[in-house]
Amino acid sequence: MIARLLGELIFALTRFLVGGHARWKGCAPDESQRIYFANHTSHLDTIILMAALPAELRRTAHPVAAADYWGKSAVRRYIALKVLNVVLVDRDGAEDPLAPLRAELERGQSLIIFPEGTRGAEATPGPFKSGLYWLARDFPRVELVPVYLSNLARAYPKGAVLPAPITCVATFGAPITVADGEVKDVFLDRARTAVAGLAERIPE
Repeated sequence: MIARLLGELIFALTRFLVGGHARWKGCAPDESQRIYFANHTSHLDTIILMAALPAELRRTAHPVAAADYWGKSAVRRYIALKVLNVVLVDRDGAEDPLAPLRAELERGQSLIIFPEGTRGAEATPGPFKSGLYWLARDFPRVELVPVYLSNLARAYPKGAVLPAPITCVATFGAPITVADGEVKDVFLDRARTAVAGLAERIPE
């Protein structure tokens, strides 16, 4: 209960400081099982995307984050696991780093992932890593929803302590699927284009 209240406080404060408003352009918020995949430019990305979701959807949506960062201290681990509902992934030496993600999907949960794998400095997302393709192929009934996060790099740049008061928006696009016989690189490029295509200039 305390963790949930702390989470709602963080989301409310984030919305007050930088917006975190949702624009549903290609789908509507509903309880369908989904993988939300977005561009990654800031440590604030996860919180903004979560804040943009209705409260009832946040309870079943699990952001994916690196264990080597979020599991580094007891405080970070508490925030990740108890407050933000994160699934931690071992990027160093895990036999199957996607296993925790598959486990969540198998129990009917949704995921929030950043397929670039690390933060980028450009407005257009960089190349996507292969995890999204394997999850999409193995769970064809899960909706794949592209999301573009606007102005995050400016609102909370690398090294910042507090976010700047710049309006940030999460734009949700139309779901995509893996086509029959579609190879990995073609799908990943199409998924990246789906995210980039949602970009638009958001007033400060």
